[in-house]
Amino acid sequence: MKDTPFAKLAYLGEQLERTTKRLELSKLVAGFLRELSPKEIPPAVRLTIGQVFPEWDGRALNISSKAVMSAVDGLVEASTDLSRQVSAQAVDPGDATRMLLEQARKQSPVKPPLTILEVFDTFTEIAETAGKGSRARKKELLTGLLSRADAIEAKYLVKVIHQEMRHGVNEGVMLDGVARAAGLKSGLVRRANQLWGDLGEVALVALTEGKAGLDKVSMRLFRPIKPMLAQTAESQAEAFERYDGKVALEHKLDGARVQIHRRGDEVRIYSRQLSDVTGSLPDVVAEIKAKLQVDEAIVEGEAVAVDAQGRPLPFQHLMRRFRRKHAVEATVKEIPVQLYLFDALYLDGQSLIDAPNGERWAALEQAMAGENLVQRHLPKTIEEAEAFAQNAYQAGHEGVMAKELNSSYSPGVRGKSWFKLKHVVSLDVVIVAADWGYGRRHGWLSNYHLAVRDEDTGEYLVVGKTFKGVTDAEFIEMTARLLKIEKSRQGSAVYVEPRVVVEVLFNEIQESPQYKSGFALRFARVSRFREDKSPTQADTLQTLRQLYDDQFRYKGRLE
Repeated sequence: MKDTPFAKLAYLGEQLERTTKRLELSKLVAGFLRELSPKEIPPAVRLTIGQVFPEWDGRALNISSKAVMSAVDGLVEASTDLSRQVSAQAVDPGDATRMLLEQARKQSPVKPPLTILEVFDTFTEIAETAGKGSRARKKELLTGLLSRADAIEAKYLVKVIHQEMRHGVNEGVMLDGVARAAGLKSGLVRRANQLWGDLGEVALVALTEGKAGLDKVSMRLFRPIKPMLAQTAESQAEAFERYDGKVALEHKLDGARVQIHRRGDEVRIYSRQLSDVTGSLPDVVAEIKAKLQVDEAIVEGEAVAVDAQGRPLPFQHLMRRFRRKHAVEATVKEIPVQLYLFDALYLDGQSLIDAPNGERWAALEQAMAGENLVQRHLPKTIEEAEAFAQNAYQAGHEGVMAKELNSSYSPGVRGKSWFKLKHVVSLDVVIVAADWGYGRRHGWLSNYHLAVRDEDTGEYLVVGKTFKGVTDAEFIEMTARLLKIEKSRQGSAVYVEPRVVVEVLFNEIQESPQYKSGFALRFARVSRFREDKSPTQADTLQTLRQLYDDQFRYKGRLE
């Protein structure tokens, strides 16, 4: 059997772009998968959804947009006018690459044509290229791929690099396609993917071994699984009533979620994105070795940066720990981390993900001898629940998690068995600029630069950006409105007169050297447009400073 040309994967992408029906998407994917040899299935599945490696694999291409366009520029002779036209019309870098190669390519693609395996092997080499001269070598390898690709193939090579496929096939649709191609129930395929976290490997087993192969799938130590996710609730009553009172409340910590795997003295820690962050958290490793009283385990929790008194520090301090690769010991002393665990997924050979939450908690409590556990309460009334939430806020935390006591653990699923209830703050701010969107928001001004007014100078100072909380209709209306008050442009940003006031909700105010104001709003999202307020009635820099200082009534602060 000859190796499958990469053109088949690229032209599948073109077919997928032309339909929005989920059933049709999965049928197209299934037909493509059936034509592959076993060795081609894992890379083809991942490449189709814009991945080269499984999410838990630490390798990354690390090719900048500038490097990609430099490689493309070497293959074309584009006038300034054409470059501007392409920049204005293209919805993403892949589309821009296609347009440039179609209209200004210097020479035809070099033979032989690319195959799926060659593309995967070259991307692997790019990811593993490091050290002196690695940037030039990566560009050389990428140029080699692009020189053998036609315009459509090049489009999808660049899309994979940027992980922006935009053809409607996400992980869920791919799982449906795998199930259809293998003649299996989608639930069985999804379950295997939840436990292994590698669509490519799951597809290979499904298509070559069928149900018998997938029935054997189980959790693996040092293979992180996607975390279970929570929906947002507006009130304690909403969660309390949905769970018919069978609810556990936990402090929602302002830290980084971690999944910890242990076998004997080997301990690995994974982030929410399944990246290995063990090297940044030696103090957490030591704590697990000392306190976890089982030989094999997968447990979940939060790592929280704390001050000398044990009070939680703002989230940005924790990120300094996670980003640190050198001089870790000094940073450990400067920014200590407290571990709080809230779930047990596997203990000494026994998977617990199908056990109810209450049973998992009891197993965790026993395995940790009651230490390093998140504060938890089983309220009997809504009044008790609200009092516990206030306690969480006064302890410096984000809010509370509400969990159904009888619920199992669903990896990667945002179901209704967990609710998060955050303490949020609002401000009225002014839009001073907006960025042109791309993809679905192409042609709209859709990333708003938010500012507060300095009472002393009258200047509007940016405190963050957001496109969240706005409907498509509002984007369209605001684009027209902002263009009428445009002052200037720089790159993709349109600067406007400070006339439009919006109310934004956010979780925290952080110090920020990025902005002249010195502050940034964390998780800002638009709540409503304040047609009733003028810019001079919006909140000020002085108000923001006061709110920032007020946070430390309960949070810790580095001196």
